[in-house]
Amino acid sequence: MKIGVLTSSRADYGIYLPLLKQLEIDPFFQMEIIAFGTHLSKLHGYTLSDIKKDGFKTIHTISSLEADDSQYGITKSYGNTVLKFADFWKTHTFDLVFCLGDRFEMSAAVQASIPYGVPMAHIHGGETTLGAIDNIYRHQLTLASKLHFVATLDYKKKVQQLIESADSFNVGALSLDGIKDFIPVERQKIFGEFNIKDAPFALVTFHPETVAVERNNEYASQMRIALEALTSELQIVVTMPNADTLGGVYRNEINKLKENVPDKVVLVENFGKANYFSAMHYSTLLIGNTSSGIIEAASFKKYVVNVGDRQKGRAQSKNTFDVDFNAVNIVNKVKEVLSLPAYSGENTYYNENTANTIIKIIKEHDKL
Repeated sequence: MKIGVLTSSRADYGIYLPLLKQLEIDPFFQMEIIAFGTHLSKLHGYTLSDIKKDGFKTIHTISSLEADDSQYGITKSYGNTVLKFADFWKTHTFDLVFCLGDRFEMSAAVQASIPYGVPMAHIHGGETTLGAIDNIYRHQLTLASKLHFVATLDYKKKVQQLIESADSFNVGALSLDGIKDFIPVERQKIFGEFNIKDAPFALVTFHPETVAVERNNEYASQMRIALEALTSELQIVVTMPNADTLGGVYRNEINKLKENVPDKVVLVENFGKANYFSAMHYSTLLIGNTSSGIIEAASFKKYVVNVGDRQKGRAQSKNTFDVDFNAVNIVNKVKEVLSLPAYSGENTYYNENTANTIIKIIKEHDKL
């Protein structure tokens, strides 16, 4: 069975990884990776090199992103991606293609596939993020797909409402596959590689709010002010924003933060999955508005200060505390969380053997 896997960023690649490894070694499948989006962007760490290092046999590459991250630039990138994939789908056929999540470039690649009748399997459908236009892209991917692998029962119900299809399966979050057996990279090794001091630190990731676009300058400024204030108590380790509308606004404020307190701030363009999970393991808490805080942090028994509306509407475990984009409120919420006893609750997104479950379902459907 010939399988394609669409990956447009470091984020979705890290989520896919347990499934990719299983597909690669299973003789039932012929797997080909289709890498595009920020994987080919030097500004975002050129993460295509990470895919190549992992040794997968067939990797197609498609470059289509504009450097401009304004609304106009994102729209041009969307159009470029559709055009590039019009050529790709014309000359490449698959029995099934995986798409994941909710990014605009993923949506563009899938929209281009519709006239060709490419059978899609969508991972992480049915979710809600009220502070990001990703909501729209996610539902577009759901509507264009024939198989659906969702992370909770509620998300399965949402997918079924959207498409009236029984071909949706609650498999849990793929990124958590094998998490109970995860062994972090040795503390001194990861600290040395990324110049992190051996002291308490917050793992920080902020992305733009793509619904309230006009407020991102204000939000990014409040983010910087809050993080600068927190350097009196914590080291700040920042993973840099992905390619979103006005992502550069946050990059500029993060770079200003680094200039203001260089000894207390570490900037990382791309950890890679093992290093990122290891950093989460060693961190004191997470701060930001990224899905990894919502989906993964509870499995590492870490509290999360979730800022703003980007993740609003997603199911949350009891380790997550919401706060608005106000510097004083962010600082106060972090201090409140630091006073709590260690988190000992469950992760609402966890199911065992997610990758194997997905593979089993695909094989069963291939027999129909």
